[in-house]
Amino acid sequence: MKKNVYIFNDGELRRKDNTFYFKTEQGKKYLPIEDLKEIYVFGEVTVSKKFLEYVSQKEILIHFFNYYGYYVGTYYPREHLNSGYMILKQAEHYLCEEKRLVLARKFVEGSAKNIFNVVRYYKNRGKGLDDIEDQILNFSKTIEQCSSTPELMGIEGNIRDIYYQSFDEIIDNDDFIFDKRTRRPPKNHLNALISFGNSMLYVLILSEIYKTHLDPRIGFLHSTNFRRFTLNLDVAEIFKPIIVDRVIFTLIGRNMINIEDFDEDMEGVLLKEKGRKIFVEEFDKKLKSTIKHRDLGRNVSYNRLIRMELYKLQKHLMAEKDYFPYVSRW
Repeated sequence: MKKNVYIFNDGELRRKDNTFYFKTEQGKKYLPIEDLKEIYVFGEVTVSKKFLEYVSQKEILIHFFNYYGYYVGTYYPREHLNSGYMILKQAEHYLCEEKRLVLARKFVEGSAKNIFNVVRYYKNRGKGLDDIEDQILNFSKTIEQCSSTPELMGIEGNIRDIYYQSFDEIIDNDDFIFDKRTRRPPKNHLNALISFGNSMLYVLILSEIYKTHLDPRIGFLHSTNFRRFTLNLDVAEIFKPIIVDRVIFTLIGRNMINIEDFDEDMEGVLLKEKGRKIFVEEFDKKLKSTIKHRDLGRNVSYNRLIRMELYKLQKHLMAEKDYFPYVSRW
């Protein structure tokens, strides 16, 4: 299995013959090009044209994050999988309100069911979440009645707001109180973890989209507009509860991360480099972990599940098979 490389230090990425290395003040570290999937850059890193030409040949994506851990952009090779036919199909399903609603509903249904299963998992383990479970179930019943994407977005937002109310009960740690959802910048430690984790998931799904015939700029639940990417945001709704939130529960529950791993200032709260490293390591571990797929009858990784979700979407757009979102058992 190919690996991701995460760079937090400052330095230079350079090509050397048929491989490349990362150079810092401490020396050089060679990276095996054939085993490499993607590069995530959090430090101040310079690259050469030779290096970019080589990673393009090898179809390696490079994701850049700024000082605060926010996603900046992705360098990716020329889109060799671009399909005019698929772009037309995506546009067709977006421009036809009925077809768009079918897909938008599926994304919200998948999100709601995975959220519900996470809450039920912790309720069955003694957490007082009966009321939250009931509220999520009641809102979920209204999804099918929605007649527009703004309505669906509203229902999805209501479900997620109720779901976030369960975090304090699930986590049970006074250093990580939810309070309310805040972004750019997050206003407390838990919101900082959610924002960073969601950003990592958006980039991961974007990477997987590049490896299909789909175009990331045409989403269905999230409106396609001057914002560059929307399809990755749609698919992320399904996987946030079962990837990002579970990673957060693990990190806090096992005391792997604490408030010393954050920076606080007048603007808000952000993860320090050490905190980001801890999160990324657990996030990467989660993606590589496997579950038994009910339909396939064999184990697949969470990373593979995302690619499979995109393939299912492609089949729906080509009218080969109706799309149904992945739903976890918990």
